[in-house]
Amino acid sequence: MTKTNAMRLLEQNHINYDTTEYEYDENNLSGIHAAEAIGLPPEQVFKTLVTKGDKTGILVFCIPVHLELDLKKAAAVSGNKKVEMTHMKDLLPLTGYIRGGCSPIGMKKKYTTYIDETAILFEQIAVSAGIRGQQILICPETLIAFIQAKQADITKNIE
Repeated sequence: MTKTNAMRLLEQNHINYDTTEYEYDENNLSGIHAAEAIGLPPEQVFKTLVTKGDKTGILVFCIPVHLELDLKKAAAVSGNKKVEMTHMKDLLPLTGYIRGGCSPIGMKKKYTTYIDETAILFEQIAVSAGIRGQQILICPETLIAFIQAKQADITKNIE
């Protein structure tokens, strides 16, 4: 198992977590695939999305893998008129992570982060460990406190 920057940060701060690995498919980086591979329901596995607000700049949103970020809600909670997804080519320079392996823990800079309000319904949630095929299992309240995330209603069902 690869020890990632996200794991090292958690350990340095004496934060309990578990990890799980799975075979990822280069052609299917969906979070639903990750959830199935690690045996958790999709509502308990969170993907990390990096966006840009027209007023605030880069923002990070963590939402359950089976849902979609509601850009209108995202703009409203973050004080923007408009929020849009960042381009995939900008993900690595902005965060230090690649698509399919973007963790809310240990990005290059400290960005304002929002987590879907449903996270606290679970004893543990899964987020990317910072590489494809590896997830961190962590208590949502612990994660929220550590990354100083704000809880909000930021999703919509995928049609």
